[in-house]
Amino acid sequence: MIPYRKKPVFLAPTECPQAGRERLVMQQPLANFTADGVHEPEAALLKRMNDTGAVFMMGQNANLPVMPERPRLLDFFHYRFCDIAFRHLLQSAKLALDAGQSETVIIACLLHDISNGALIRSDHGYWGAQMVAPYVSEEVAWAVQYHQALRYFADDSVGFKYPDAYNQFFGPDYEPPEYIQKAHQEARNHRWYMTSRLITIHDIYSFEGGKEIDPAIFTDIIGRHFREPEEGLGFDNSPVAHMWRTMIWPNNFL
Repeated sequence: MIPYRKKPVFLAPTECPQAGRERLVMQQPLANFTADGVHEPEAALLKRMNDTGAVFMMGQNANLPVMPERPRLLDFFHYRFCDIAFRHLLQSAKLALDAGQSETVIIACLLHDISNGALIRSDHGYWGAQMVAPYVSEEVAWAVQYHQALRYFADDSVGFKYPDAYNQFFGPDYEPPEYIQKAHQEARNHRWYMTSRLITIHDIYSFEGGKEIDPAIFTDIIGRHFREPEEGLGFDNSPVAHMWRTMIWPNNFL
């Protein structure tokens, strides 16, 4: 386990909802669209349910760490982020901290990939901005959204070049779609451009394995710049509470 990552707690299968019955996990529909066509596992799983008495997964999956009753931001880092996302966001925020950036930039770096860390990768800047908007300043949410476009475009005035890793990820002939190009132009003319640009500057495009950072060093910054609801993320009736609940129980059938 990564140092500084909290030790996970798991429920015994007998403690889970629907205990004693096989629980079937239905992939999210988006996962069924592949280069080979559309895969439709629902019919096979429904047959298995009818043949064996199995049920569909609802509530806590015994294979996932249990989240606290009133989860806070760093609980998602510890219990719902993959190792790469955990390291990546902490490293990005630490680079901004060490460079003497404002706390606005630091919290934006800490949050910028929160969507593709635990929810959805496509259009992650937009998803991430929506997820955090009720809890951060408008500037931070804006910066998280627009970093998605800015990372594809160099800015020599601040020493940002197109990431070498993107040539490997997408090929040297890749061109961002029109909506990303338009978002880049919008951002360049916006008063918060540099906040979002600094996310890309302190981003880590080739992740550094073995470089471990204690999330607790950001506790005070989170306290000043991320409004954590008393009820816990996912249970505060905000417009985006369902996104946080989806991360808590990602295998729910409905």
